[in-house]
Amino acid sequence: MHNKLSICLLLAASVLAGCAINPVTGKTELNLVPESTEINIGQEQYVPSRQMQGGDYTTEPGIDAYVASVGQRLAAVSDRKLPYEFNLINDSTPNAWALPGGKIAINRGLLTELNSEAELAAVLGHEIVHAAARHGAKGMERGMLLQGAVLAVGLASQNSEYAQLAVGGANVGAGLITQKYGRDAERESDYYGMLYMARAGYDPRAAVSLQETFVRLSEGRNNDWLSGLFASHPPSMERVEANRQTALTLGAGGEMGAERYRQKIAPLLKTKAAYAAYDEGRKALAEGKTDKALGLAEKALAAEPKEALFHALRGDVLFKKGLYKDAVTNYDRALERNNGYFHYYLQRGLALQQLGQRDKAVADLEYSTKLLPTAPALNALGKTSLAQGDRTRAKQYFAAAAESDSQPGQEAAASLVRLDLPDNPQKYLNVRLGLDRSNYLMIEVVNSTGVTVKDVDVVVLLTDTAGLRRKIPLRVPNSIGPKAASRMVTGIGPLTDAKALRKVQAAVTGAKLVE
Repeated sequence: MHNKLSICLLLAASVLAGCAINPVTGKTELNLVPESTEINIGQEQYVPSRQMQGGDYTTEPGIDAYVASVGQRLAAVSDRKLPYEFNLINDSTPNAWALPGGKIAINRGLLTELNSEAELAAVLGHEIVHAAARHGAKGMERGMLLQGAVLAVGLASQNSEYAQLAVGGANVGAGLITQKYGRDAERESDYYGMLYMARAGYDPRAAVSLQETFVRLSEGRNNDWLSGLFASHPPSMERVEANRQTALTLGAGGEMGAERYRQKIAPLLKTKAAYAAYDEGRKALAEGKTDKALGLAEKALAAEPKEALFHALRGDVLFKKGLYKDAVTNYDRALERNNGYFHYYLQRGLALQQLGQRDKAVADLEYSTKLLPTAPALNALGKTSLAQGDRTRAKQYFAAAAESDSQPGQEAAASLVRLDLPDNPQKYLNVRLGLDRSNYLMIEVVNSTGVTVKDVDVVVLLTDTAGLRRKIPLRVPNSIGPKAASRMVTGIGPLTDAKALRKVQAAVTGAKLVE
């Protein structure tokens, strides 16, 4: 909640209408989001966005450093100096994205589809331009009203199984990295990205071959590709031809770095089949095929025992089977190999909770929310707080978890209602007023929750013609079901007309849950 609020405040405070020169294109354009806001949002969203997309790839740290070195080589010749960062995401979906302020990521799955360092430079250069030319900031501006109000940008990520579990400010990052750029923005990123390639000493013709590969793969309608890079960066023959013309104007020459690239990412190519087994295992687990998922986890581990994801998959299968102690052992192994991914802490915390190790469970669950706040962790923490008798803290956890429409989020929402409705019934039960045919007051109480309530008390505040106010207590004679309403005649009246009705107020003051 704090992250989302701070982002909204940053955006609202930045709505100062004015024009500025785009640092990349040189065009004069409306600028509602200052650079400081771009940088702050990028910094705030970079960690949760990477967590949501699969976490950082750490098994072979030299590869991440290699990708970052190529990115910084391009950033050094860009038209806008930002605090650029480049990270490698541990996900097989071929994808790359940029947050405002120069925070850029590329997926492991995309690296294995590229043929040279120059093609990697084409991808990263393209993303650098999205940040440098303010394409992400323009997306934020489109979601803002000139009066200063901020519209929500909570788009779910299309290639992350954890996106629907994330709550708070992480949803803003998901919206920014999955937004679809317009044709002009894509053309600008292609053109200036190639210009940066040439400046950095790479052969810009690699951007042509890269787009040709993308078009071929998109025509093959490979679902993994279409759900990743192509969802936000749709390829086309028009872009291929435009890149070809740009390459002609920039001239031939520059590095391709094909052999160097193959040497640097050799560990990824060697273990590509292991990650394919892992991906198939996660799919099997989601379908409830635990034995198949376990076999695929073992297959992946036999090929690459250093990969934390594979140990976690085995842990997830054992968790699903109710073997919580064994699951914890595998989460321990995952964390020994990568202690920076929320999923391992979350799952170990949930398993420890099942084993009755409350303090250790709370520590893991709380740490997982620092990396990425999720409904499962917050819902579990709410249950623990409630068990400890801390109703106030339990409400806070449940309210945060309820932002997600996932199963844990819905469960938390129901728990929140059960806790909070008896204390604050007016938040969940609304009163509508009307007149019957004899002009006597009627009330309708609407139950917006998913639970049944009874003993609903209503107070009617009536102001008579002399200006005297009196309170009239009433009780709804029957229970009210979930998402239902109940009407009752009050006997108050007759009122002269609808104008007199406007002087009547009513509110729910008490209610009980039907367990």
